[in-house]
Amino acid sequence: MLYLFLRRFFVGPLVKLLFRPKVSGLEHIPDTGPALLVSNHLAFCDSIFLPVAVPRQIVFPAKSEYFTAPGLKGKLIATFFRSVGQIPIDRSGGRASLAALNTGLDILKKGELFGIYPEGTRSPDGRLYKGKTGVARMAIVAGVPVIPVAMIDTEKLQPPGTLWPNWWHREKGRRLPRLIRPGVAFGKPLDFSRYEGMERDRFVLRSVTDEIMYALMELSGQEYVDMYADKAKELIKAGESVDEHLRLGDTKAS
Repeated sequence: MLYLFLRRFFVGPLVKLLFRPKVSGLEHIPDTGPALLVSNHLAFCDSIFLPVAVPRQIVFPAKSEYFTAPGLKGKLIATFFRSVGQIPIDRSGGRASLAALNTGLDILKKGELFGIYPEGTRSPDGRLYKGKTGVARMAIVAGVPVIPVAMIDTEKLQPPGTLWPNWWHREKGRRLPRLIRPGVAFGKPLDFSRYEGMERDRFVLRSVTDEIMYALMELSGQEYVDMYADKAKELIKAGESVDEHLRLGDTKAS
């Protein structure tokens, strides 16, 4: 109830008034029944613009740290995330990853919408990075439509490390900055029913994941990088070049 109240009467109207997000492809979202929404991830605000764009509630996994911060501020943050339909997920891998998968499957079994970012973390430079195969396993086991979602220009509206939005963005070759209107584009549903029962085949999982990432690349117009985003973040933090590692064929990069 709190989610619906905030979306309809507070967060939704406020977001639409301030940012006027451009939304396309809503006809691909089913009116009822389960679906897995897979999105690129450019900025923290993706988890606000995407739920606001969809008439139905979307359940998202959020890192567990958002729900365990101490003090009054921590409690307010946890309350906010729960109110907008997000659930805590331990992203440390191993059994935690299996628990996250099962949580998503439970949501889909209830006939709800479940959203996930296949890159596993935000892009460090606006490019689309290699997807993790957990999304493929979930898609195959659940047997539900997989709807690609492209977040557009949210990294310009909220650059990495910033809290407040940046409405104006200056681009090379332009004398004047342009006003940023974030976009949310929904693509045609993908069907992976042909892989039923093959969720343990790692080659199938990689093939399905790559098909999902290709759909996201086509929809978003992003450049694709054959490296995991968390690896790219490590390189950038260390002052190293992502492209140089790819050029040298760094086997640890992917």
